[in-house]
Amino acid sequence: MLVKGTQDPLEHYRTLDVLRNRFTREWGEDIGELPAMDAVERLVVLENPRLGLGMDLDNDGEDGGAEGGGIGRGWTLGRDIGGGDGLGGVGSVRSRKKEVKKETRLGLTYKKDKDFGEWYSEVCVAGEMIEYYDISGCYILRPWTMAIWETLQAFFDAEIKKMNIKNAYFPLFVTENVLQKEKDHIEGFAPEVAWVTKSGQSEMEIPIAIRPTSETVMYPYYSKWIRGHRDLPLKLNQWCNVVRWEFSHPTPFIRSREFLWQEGHTAFATKDEADQEVLEILELYRRIYEEFLAIPVIKGQKSELEKFAGGFYTTSVEAFIPNTGRGIQGATSHCLGQNFAKMFQINFENEKGEKAMVWQNSWAYSTRTIGVMVMVHGDDKGLVLPPRVASVQVIVIPVPYKDADTQAIFDACRSTVETLCKAGFRAEVDLRDNYSPGWKYSHWEMKGVPLRIEIGPKDLANNQVRVVRRDSGAKMDIPMHSLVEQVKEILSNIQESLFNAAKQKREACVKVINTWDEFIAALNNKKLILAPWCDEEDVEKDVKARTKGELGAAKTLCTPFDQPRLPEGTLCFASGRPAKKWTYWGRSY
Repeated sequence: MLVKGTQDPLEHYRTLDVLRNRFTREWGEDIGELPAMDAVERLVVLENPRLGLGMDLDNDGEDGGAEGGGIGRGWTLGRDIGGGDGLGGVGSVRSRKKEVKKETRLGLTYKKDKDFGEWYSEVCVAGEMIEYYDISGCYILRPWTMAIWETLQAFFDAEIKKMNIKNAYFPLFVTENVLQKEKDHIEGFAPEVAWVTKSGQSEMEIPIAIRPTSETVMYPYYSKWIRGHRDLPLKLNQWCNVVRWEFSHPTPFIRSREFLWQEGHTAFATKDEADQEVLEILELYRRIYEEFLAIPVIKGQKSELEKFAGGFYTTSVEAFIPNTGRGIQGATSHCLGQNFAKMFQINFENEKGEKAMVWQNSWAYSTRTIGVMVMVHGDDKGLVLPPRVASVQVIVIPVPYKDADTQAIFDACRSTVETLCKAGFRAEVDLRDNYSPGWKYSHWEMKGVPLRIEIGPKDLANNQVRVVRRDSGAKMDIPMHSLVEQVKEILSNIQESLFNAAKQKREACVKVINTWDEFIAALNNKKLILAPWCDEEDVEKDVKARTKGELGAAKTLCTPFDQPRLPEGTLCFASGRPAKKWTYWGRSY
């Protein structure tokens, strides 16, 4: 008989590493230390498939180490034995009343620090966020993803309605002549526009574009609806999908040919009104990232070279991925100025009876937000979801032992979930009887559930539960009478800890430089570079040209609104001309 000091049933494990006092899975992933292993007097391993023989291990209470035949802490090799089905099957260790379904392999093949791209793709699928589709660059968004998107949508939709912004919906299609009306705009999107050229088997006389964005779809009707100053402001938003036929390196959430987003389009009588809204919307985007997704972002303005095609100026929230040393544009809020108003003749009669053009904004965030969250928080066990957006905040798992009152444990699990749900938490119980508790632990860790609650016979007897945090793995026992209060506190702490950890990692990557040599060194070390810049377009183009390579060229990410002091006489790191501002530079997605 095998006695071991962990609640996990043995069938979850494939190997016992006595040298390190750990159980491991078949592919060698450590499950955790077994503090009670010293209490095991004897372990019989029947025909271990890895060793090709059986072993009889005796605990002599001394540290045998790895020398002189010692197997590990307190363990020595007794005698070889044969026969049995092996530890891999576990049924040989003791008879089991019920056949357990053959458990699928859990765990990730790739490591985040070693092969980030492969890790990211794998964790998106294994964490049940997406499934690959048979058209390259298109992905199925599974319920685990949609629940996060709906949480962000609910927050943002409520906030913009406070600003008296109304929801509408415009068609997916746009004619070629309308799409090409604003030349700078269409030139920026032309390579990504998908066209409908056939109807059934017949060639269409006039090709129809699928919207890459909706300025040209909506603005002919703004011209129709706006006549006088009383028609302003006109503030509309739509939740929709757009298509951008990306050809280079499609990546789930980050670069896909179809994605979900919201896009707001507003028109005002004055520039001051437009400027004010740009910053109000940008603040909402900051809140999405920092308060919901626990990701620190930098608010700033894009350079002339990087601004929205056809726009007046662009503001953005910028995130950073330390593992790859790349910035990522989180969301944008554009002031379009009067350029589109001129092209689409969006004019109005002001209070003085004079004809004037409107000032316009557009702003958007997309499902890219979810990809950034996966990149920043995920680890080698899978997703790590911030509690505020997790579809399931707490998963409750029964841990019945042999001869335990299984029904009583199941009832306690159901009661715990009911209590938590009534208190406003998103909680579920996993009562599947064809998977072991250990398998379930790994499954829900892969899916990133913030908090796991385990209930076994001892917990039942002591009127308590064991809670395990996904972010840190920390465990603690809490009494049932304070369950709601403590779960609330723990989830809040997890949310805060995720943000603080992400911010600390990002700040460790920021490098302030003053010279070109320092810039190149920082770029090669995957840093987020803050540099004095002369704000000249030709200099930015030159930096791109000089840093172009396999990893991609460096470019401006944004000029932060929160500007450090720029000492008088500071020179641009790239041109040697007088610097005008501090700007973040780096490679980006």
